[in-house]
Amino acid sequence: MSAPSDSPVRLPEHKQPALRVMPMPSDLNPAGDVFGGWIMAMVDIAGAIPARRRAKSRVATIAVNSFLFKQPVSVGDLVSFYAEVVGTGRTSVTVDVEVFAERDPENPVVVKVTEATLTYVALDDKGRKRPLPAE
Repeated sequence: MSAPSDSPVRLPEHKQPALRVMPMPSDLNPAGDVFGGWIMAMVDIAGAIPARRRAKSRVATIAVNSFLFKQPVSVGDLVSFYAEVVGTGRTSVTVDVEVFAERDPENPVVVKVTEATLTYVALDDKGRKRPLPAE
């Protein structure tokens, strides 16, 4: 994990989050932070949303190209997942996901907690990969 930055962070102003969720106590690891696996699962869901829109069909995750945990997430944080298609192949869609935590509602602070890149493949109704439709 990288050290916290002193410069203030803001949520992306011109984007809507793909997913926004608040972790619960059952999502904590023994150290009291949210499980990395919980964050990974939410990133996968958030990334699948624009991938599905681009594919115009169901998609399956085929690769986690990169995943960086920058800061821990705590119970009570409002976690926002911003996902954007950054590339396409014949059957695949690559998505960048940025994750921000909004902390302390009385004195709000935003921190970037995770960034990831995932690749999804478009599937037909029988679960076989298929070419992406024209945009």
